[in-house]
Amino acid sequence: MNFDIELWLVRVTLVMLVIWAADRIWRAVAARRMVAAAVPDAEQAPVQKDPVPAPVASVVEFSNGLLPVLLVVLVVRSFLFEPFTIPSGSMLPTLQVHDFVLVNKYAYGVRLPVWRTEMIPVGDPERGDIMVFRYPEDPSENYIKRVVGIPGDEVRLINESVYINGEKVESRLLDTRVLQDDRGGLLVERRTYAEMLGDSEHLMQHEIRMDPLTNRRTVNRDNRQWTVPEDAYFVMGDNRENSKDSRFWGFVPEQNIVGKATAIWMHWEGFSSLPSFSRNGAIDKAESMQ
Repeated sequence: MNFDIELWLVRVTLVMLVIWAADRIWRAVAARRMVAAAVPDAEQAPVQKDPVPAPVASVVEFSNGLLPVLLVVLVVRSFLFEPFTIPSGSMLPTLQVHDFVLVNKYAYGVRLPVWRTEMIPVGDPERGDIMVFRYPEDPSENYIKRVVGIPGDEVRLINESVYINGEKVESRLLDTRVLQDDRGGLLVERRTYAEMLGDSEHLMQHEIRMDPLTNRRTVNRDNRQWTVPEDAYFVMGDNRENSKDSRFWGFVPEQNIVGKATAIWMHWEGFSSLPSFSRNGAIDKAESMQ
């Protein structure tokens, strides 16, 4: 079961707003009663003399003190920036498992939290962007992938090559190495590329299993084609053979967009290790292209 932080943050904030409003109304009514009873300096009279149970007064005081903090967190998290953790290797080598990334929530328009309704249009996802979105088959999950096709694009996959509107997406080989596959004990050939999508390059890799008898790469005979509908996007992981993406479950609807991943701010394996900040910086930064 996935815990929707945004939903619960909105719920708790709304409850505290109701408590704050009820407290203000209670104080106003108490002040009027004092005036009606001809109590001198009624407005300066201590409101706590009203018959309010101590536990209730403590809850109200705690709630009113925490409300401004929650409002700031809600505004920043819903409309400005939100942190996300990378849970899988589908975006290798660009993003590693346990990377903490910062997501720009207003890059693709200002949206209401929870309902995701766009209030202020700002921009649209572009080819090459790393986008966080709600998984279409289970909107309670957040996915992160790279935008490959925008509305109206014809995306075609031929073997290991991607074509957009009939033109091959350019890439240059950076590194080739043969590795042991931990899952099956087989050898895989990992090729790392710098791929050009949009106006900038990014890292991408193919992992092709090798024939155990000949030690040659198995032939990829993939040949599929998609036409991206309006208000939807075609996304893929940078770890092409190890990514569950639009090739398998379809397009990302516009209303599922969460934001644009812009920077890595921490890498932390877990409580058994210390956080690392060696990977901090903009995602797809030029110096990573060897």
